[in-house]
Amino acid sequence: MRAMNEYRQVPRRRFGRTELQMPVFSTGGMRYQQGWNDLPPEEIEAASTENVAACIERSLQHGINHIETARGYGTSEWQLGEVLPTYRREDLIVQTKIGIGENLEGFKASFQKSWDLLRQPYIDLLAIHGINQESDLEKAFDYAIPQLLQWKREGKIRSIGFSTHGPADVITKACWSGYFDYVNLHWYFINDINWPAVQAAAAQDMGVFIISPSDKGGRLWDPTEKLKALCAPLTPMQFNDLYCLSRSAVHTLSLGAAKPSDYQEHVDAMQWWGDRKAISSTIADRLRAEIDAEFGSGWSRGFLAGIPDARFLPGEVNVRELLRLYTFAKTFDMIPFAKDRYNLFQEPSPWFFGRDASNVDESKLYEALAFCPHRDQVMALLPKAHELLHDKPGQRLSVSEKKKEDDQ
Repeated sequence: MRAMNEYRQVPRRRFGRTELQMPVFSTGGMRYQQGWNDLPPEEIEAASTENVAACIERSLQHGINHIETARGYGTSEWQLGEVLPTYRREDLIVQTKIGIGENLEGFKASFQKSWDLLRQPYIDLLAIHGINQESDLEKAFDYAIPQLLQWKREGKIRSIGFSTHGPADVITKACWSGYFDYVNLHWYFINDINWPAVQAAAAQDMGVFIISPSDKGGRLWDPTEKLKALCAPLTPMQFNDLYCLSRSAVHTLSLGAAKPSDYQEHVDAMQWWGDRKAISSTIADRLRAEIDAEFGSGWSRGFLAGIPDARFLPGEVNVRELLRLYTFAKTFDMIPFAKDRYNLFQEPSPWFFGRDASNVDESKLYEALAFCPHRDQVMALLPKAHELLHDKPGQRLSVSEKKKEDDQ
């Protein structure tokens, strides 16, 4: 028999001007599906869809009724279309995302596919998947937003948003446009770069959904021993949950459950909900002190000062991301995580922009860092970081067929 605390109900927050009462955790749909390619129904295994059903059931038992997926998540939409209609529609908050494509016809076709697969009378939250650069935003203004507004008038969707892996200035510009009701973005303890974008969303009364806090937030489902010790009495994943949720501008965190038990560690963190700010701040100060002990006083809060985005540096070397990854790899032994991310630079894309430090023009880069107060230290660290982190080329999970990991 299950203990009652296994089904603790998570708190809720108003999801900005959508007025939805959003659980502080959301069930993301990119880990439990069978595969990353669309498959004909006869090739989708019953056991896989049963696992999706079990994850949704456990999610709802915890009060986590926001189910989030995307057209680009392979079989996810089809499998959810088998599961979600078994529940009362008013008990669910359903979100999907569609790529902006190259034209209106492709955008409309993508939505129609999602609509057919999910089998819902309406979609609560529909997002443009991947406003990562200025050109994506231009397409949104040109044809995507007018079409989204049309679908909203028709009652097919209720709120409009966007997801992004782009730089903070592009995200902020999209938020300030006033067209979007919510945003899915990256922000967590080990990556504070997008905080100005979170603030812009708050100023527009937008819902804020944090993408992949436990995976891109440091592979916290497989933490290092050093990180575990420094985060006690919380686990690293619980610390990051409470750190993010101690900000009122942040409304929900994505949990990419691969199996029903993946919710438990997050839900157990709710026993500290009332003290979330105090306990997460104490641990954050402890972690920053460790970083400063490794790199020098003030490094934890100021290592990105005066460093331009990769778009504005010679060779598009992503110095900001390189320093971030090296800082956490060296301080907390997070080398596998940092290597996975760093080696994505070998196959640059709008989803992970920039180049690694393999071909740095040192004199030009030094000049470009003229306003960085610690540029000598940065220049000295770049070759060390490359030596530590460079490995075989990486590949984003969303375009690979590699074995799914338990991204909780």
